This record gives sequence, C-alpha cells and structure tokens, in this order.
Amino acid sequence: MLTVEQIQTALQNPLPGVHAQRKMAPEPLPEQLNRWAQPSNYREAAVLLLLYPHARPESPLDWHIILTRRPEYDGVHSGQISFPGGRREGDESFLNTAMREAQEEIGLPPEAAKVVGQLSPLYIPPSNFYIYPYIAVSQYRPEFQPDPIEVAELIELPLSLLQDPTIFQTETWLFPNGIEREVPLFNIFGHKVWGATAMILNEFLTLILKGDIA
Repeated sequence: MLTVEQIQTALQNPLPGVHAQRKMAPEPLPEQLNRWAQPSNYREAAVLLLLYPHARPESPLDWHIILTRRPEYDGVHSGQISFPGGRREGDESFLNTAMREAQEEIGLPPEAAKVVGQLSPLYIPPSNFYIYPYIAVSQYRPEFQPDPIEVAELIELPLSLLQDPTIFQTETWLFPNGIEREVPLFNIFGHKVWGATAMILNEFLTLILKGDIA
C-alpha cells in the first residue's frame, strides 16, 4: 500500500493532463470540432478525489476512493457515478468549493481530510462545466453521511482494483440524440464509471502509478 508521502511525491511531478484524460474520453459528437475547447460562457465547479484506508472482510488494508451514484433526475448526469463536488458559489476558491460540496454530499468534515494535490482541469461539454479536481487524504475511514437528495449510493473503490486491466472496457452506446458512440469505462462492482469521472481517475492513476492504465 502506498504511503501518503509517496502519493504527495507523485503529485509533485508534471500532470499527464489531456494525454491521460483522452484515453477515457467518450467518442466526440460529429459536430464537436474540438472536445477540449471550452466556450466563453462555461460554468465552474470543483470535485474531491478522497483517499482513505479501509479493509474489507475479504481483502487487506488498501487505499479507497469514495464515489457517489447520482439519483435519477431530468438532467444530463442523471444516475451517473461521480466524485463529491459541485458548482462554485460566488467568489469562493475552487478548493473551498470541493470541500464544501464534499461536506454537503457525503458528510465529510473539512478537518478529516488533508488536501495533497490537484489534477488538471477538465471541460465537460454536455453540462458546460469546467471542473477543477482536488486530491485529499484522510488517515482513517470517515463516517460518511450521504445526503439522500444528492446521493443515491456510495461506492468505496479500492485503489488496487483500478490496477486490474479487466475492469477497463469499451462499449457502444446509443445516446438520446440517436447517435451511437464508443464509450470507454471502468467496470467497478457492476457500475459503469465513464465520462469526466473516468477521465479524472485515469489521470490520477497515470500519475500515481507512473504509467498508462487504460
């Protein structure tokens, strides 16, 4: 199991950025000339990738990453797997946004986690959000208290599972606009982790493990 110091050291290296994000990016729409270019009217948000130690009955102590499954609603990210996070309010810092949203969504007290780094910002075309991902470490498993309005399910993802190449898959999906697109994803306990969450995860793993995952 990696130490906190090893994680912090890895985060001091240059970020893989688009190189790692691209490997988990869904096939762009035909009208998207540049999936990576954001318009001038984009909205801003921040998310938190939280690492904490946890031992399951069937496995030894390992770092885990907390993910949430969104409730079903009338929106582009309905039912998707995501990191705790949300929209920036006023002139608050992006870090404060990530920590505030984590507290609101999963009940994470700010003092329970130490922020150790930041990943590359990422533009999400369907919702027009520019996302700033932060990485935090807790020395223990927090007592999560998910908000039932914002969180349908908590998913505790072992870091070691992400090193299993069989969880990386690519599927062809038919989207509501009638267009079929290739979608790379991580199959985590039957949950299909794709889109921005998968792209952020892949950059983190590429940086920590010093090599491509997907």
